Amino acid sequence: MKTIFTYALISIAMLLASCEKFLDEKPDKTLVSPQTLADLQGLLDDATVMNLKASPEYMQGACDDFFIPDDKLATRPELFVEAYKWEKVRLIYPNDWSAGYAAVYNANLALETLPKIERTNANGIAYDNVKGAALFYRSYYFTGLLFNYALAYDEATAATDKGIVLRLNADFNTPSKRSTVAESYVQIISDLKTAIPLLPPTPVFKTQPSKPAAYALLSRIYLSMRKYQEAGIYADSCLQLNANLMNFNGDDDMKAITTAAPFKAYNKETLFYSEMASYLNLQATSRACIDTLLYPTYRTNDLRKTAFFKAVAPYVAFKGNYTGSATIYFSGLATDEMYLNKAEALVRVNKKDDALLLLNQLLKTRWKSSVTYVPLQASTDAEALALILLERRKELLYRGLRWMDIKRLNKEGANITLQRQIFGQLYSLPANSPKYALPIPDDIIEMTGIAQNDW
Repeated sequence: MKTIFTYALISIAMLLASCEKFLDEKPDKTLVSPQTLADLQGLLDDATVMNLKASPEYMQGACDDFFIPDDKLATRPELFVEAYKWEKVRLIYPNDWSAGYAAVYNANLALETLPKIERTNANGIAYDNVKGAALFYRSYYFTGLLFNYALAYDEATAATDKGIVLRLNADFNTPSKRSTVAESYVQIISDLKTAIPLLPPTPVFKTQPSKPAAYALLSRIYLSMRKYQEAGIYADSCLQLNANLMNFNGDDDMKAITTAAPFKAYNKETLFYSEMASYLNLQATSRACIDTLLYPTYRTNDLRKTAFFKAVAPYVAFKGNYTGSATIYFSGLATDEMYLNKAEALVRVNKKDDALLLLNQLLKTRWKSSVTYVPLQASTDAEALALILLERRKELLYRGLRWMDIKRLNKEGANITLQRQIFGQLYSLPANSPKYALPIPDDIIEMTGIAQNDW
């Protein structure tokens, strides 16, 4: 009988057997049966499940930020090469799905336990924070799973397009079923809007949810839906609370830009800290090189050329993670993304000059201070949008965002076709291909009987 778990035993395995490093900033309390507010906070503070290497990474490996030279690819196993060709591979636990739903399980367990605890004047702040954080986490990981495993939002087809499994309780015996894309978006937006008044304006630790982080996530979600006015409103709400940017010429949150990992974890731009998983790890910088057409688009005095990249002759590889590590990839929320979200939203509502002002405000912090910054200019909205989208790609490399950007922009006719030259043969992924909804792991399909994506 095909039923039950989407994450069930997988979640327990991750909770009990995980040996990942823990974040120094946040205590870990893996709990079997939480009963108090402190227990629930501890459950949500389990960094191994809720922050570390938990965000989907397959979509980063599938995008066009990088390529793998043949000599490096030749040393990889067949499964790796097939995934790099955009062919269906047999993925089993551990995987993006299991990591995401383990975090969802913790969030659901907290939300189910909370009504059993009386909310009082004395515990009200702690009570509200637990509820708000649990809703944020559930929305955050649902969003990542949706970006990974579903097609881009399309008003005309969202009510029938396959979304994700919306697990809204911690009962392992509840059968799994896929919701539609429309239903999935309704849920993640509802969770966040409920969470916002409950969350603090400033988190105790960057690994915990906050109002700015929730606004930022809403902006990211609405941008993926191509609802640009809403994306701009929530980006602005975030920036009203936290608009900090690092100065790449020298900043307390940075080491020298020539170092292997210039950016400190939990830096001033970080709104919410999470890391990308690394099960397939197609994008590993030990073998992946930055797209050769993208790198030359950085201007001569743009410090990102040094801060983001290292030479791997005859190419360059990425090193600009906001994790303090050259090999662990940041997937969280940051203020630079919000500057770009707001700028894009502004130009799409015919506020070109305001959009460029905001874009240049961001880029000036990345410019060599000994050289006068020359602001980017555009004479039309279309030119301004092209500049903003290019700078978005250049600024947000290796964040797991490019995949959804390709999907949403192709819905608007961008006609971005991905291509990879592999052992003398050209492989392509056409615009709006059903393969932009990545394959759900085989073990999940076998356990639950849910519908696979069209691969």
